[in-house]
Amino acid sequence: MTLTDLPDGFRDAEQRRCVQAMIASRLADDREPQECRYLMRFWWQLSMPYQEVSVAELRLNVGRRKLDVVMELISAIRSSHEEIDAWLAGTVRTFPVLQDHGFSATSDNHD
Repeated sequence: MTLTDLPDGFRDAEQRRCVQAMIASRLADDREPQECRYLMRFWWQLSMPYQEVSVAELRLNVGRRKLDVVMELISAIRSSHEEIDAWLAGTVRTFPVLQDHGFSATSDNHD
């Protein structure tokens, strides 16, 4: 299953940006660098017409809980704008905002 159709599934650029912000702020945890790398490749895939990441790569590199959420998002993008809105609302309830641990470690050293 190719993911190159995803950029066309959003209502508008704002909806896409909201989804990308959700991935970056709630799913892509820098404490899990490999998983984070592939989630951010998926983040790019939402804007790019070429293959940035494959479902097989996501399955190999993203944990089950987050993979399930990503697969739900792919389904929502291919279904309707309202399904994307529902995905956003559900993800807000399920995943807290992540701390940027790299930034925290750097700023702690400069106090």
